[in-house]
Amino acid sequence: MNLGDLPASPYQRILFCTDFSENARLAFDYALDAAVRRPGCILYLLHVIPEPEAQFWKTYIYEVDDVDNKARQAIDEKIAADYQPRVPETVDLRLEMRIGKDYLHILAFAHEINADLIVLGRHGHSALDKVLFGNVTEKVVRKAECAVLVVPARMEAKDTN
Repeated sequence: MNLGDLPASPYQRILFCTDFSENARLAFDYALDAAVRRPGCILYLLHVIPEPEAQFWKTYIYEVDDVDNKARQAIDEKIAADYQPRVPETVDLRLEMRIGKDYLHILAFAHEINADLIVLGRHGHSALDKVLFGNVTEKVVRKAECAVLVVPARMEAKDTN
């Protein structure tokens, strides 16, 4: 069966969330595979820049000249290097960035685009981050209004032979 023979899929809006970790790069393979198998779907790539909780840090960070533009430029470069070259021309890839609490923005954006599927890695940060900031993936899975595909850390390609 070739891709032209596939039936239309009800899943037309796939949201991939990245923190640029190795696990996120692996999870992107799954999101991309899902998009390629669904001609005409939109693959959204979302990165949420964490915003400090403490007012002191917010003030300090925003005093740095042009911090938002520098952050956006660095993220655009990372996406251009790590993700865009892997996307075939047949896939409609749309890039989104938010600043704030990661899981809240993921859930809000998924709702905004009426996502059919959210794809993200299970672990992207260190154990310390998990303890301090909670488990983003767990919160998304519990509160998402659509299906969520969670790709475990260090998922190995399985030999099909």
